[in-house]
Amino acid sequence: MIERFLEYITVEKRYSPHTAASYKKDLSDFAAFLVRTESHRDFEKVDKKVIRNFMADLSQKMLSKRSINRKLSSLRSFYLFLLKVGVIAVSPLENIQSLKFYAEKQIPFSEEEMENERLKDFQQKKRSFLKELIIETLYQTGMRRAELVNLLLADVDFSKKEIKVIGKGKKERVIPVSEKLAEKLQEFLPERKPLKESEMYFFINAKGKKLNDKFVYSTVNSYLSLVSSKKKKSPHILRHSFATHVLEHGAEISKVKMIMGHSSLASTQVYTTANIEQLKKVFNSAHPRAKKNVDL
Repeated sequence: MIERFLEYITVEKRYSPHTAASYKKDLSDFAAFLVRTESHRDFEKVDKKVIRNFMADLSQKMLSKRSINRKLSSLRSFYLFLLKVGVIAVSPLENIQSLKFYAEKQIPFSEEEMENERLKDFQQKKRSFLKELIIETLYQTGMRRAELVNLLLADVDFSKKEIKVIGKGKKERVIPVSEKLAEKLQEFLPERKPLKESEMYFFINAKGKKLNDKFVYSTVNSYLSLVSSKKKKSPHILRHSFATHVLEHGAEISKVKMIMGHSSLASTQVYTTANIEQLKKVFNSAHPRAKKNVDL
């Protein structure tokens, strides 16, 4: 039944291979739990008590609340599928609440950190054009790590200075690129020596293979460790930094939403919450009441 579900989310729902792999891992963990504690792996026999026991078991293993909630989300989707195909009549996840937790604040890199001379000096001394290009592409486009890894050669349009990205749910969007970034991307072309199975991908490593997630994460973390003591130094924080900086410089939030590939404006508005001082400056310089200093 797990395989049918995975086929459903990849073919009909068009989830990415990465997402499908996460679902498979979560469901496999749950199946192993059933065998260990219930002596079966019959998903139809699962009730709310089993789900609560599973949550308690995960908690005893010191999993974070975020990780437990992710596994619950996977189970919800799985049991909704079982409802859809008529295998069960009621989901055991019904009325099971996710654990409440305070999400760790995502602190973007400052513009000063992104322009730090130490980073530029390091690039000149230990030049790795591919690594530099990874950093610049993530920061200047706001694309996700998976989107960069899976970027196709055919989807980089140098004449229009645009990149077509396949995002979550296989949704396509177009991201404009600067003249400078377009030049760097074009400069990388002669360095590509892809193996036959990797020819379609834009970013190719020194072995001729498509990049993997771990390499991209390691690149971002090692480069930005030079200029920042922030705990989080991931590709996602570069995406966060992109959105924060372009909004600070006056970009329309609706346009940023399109570039980021968000399904709702609420997702993009997260990046405006840290910019209250910038909003105050805009208000004081633009609002007629503020400009005239009129008392109400």
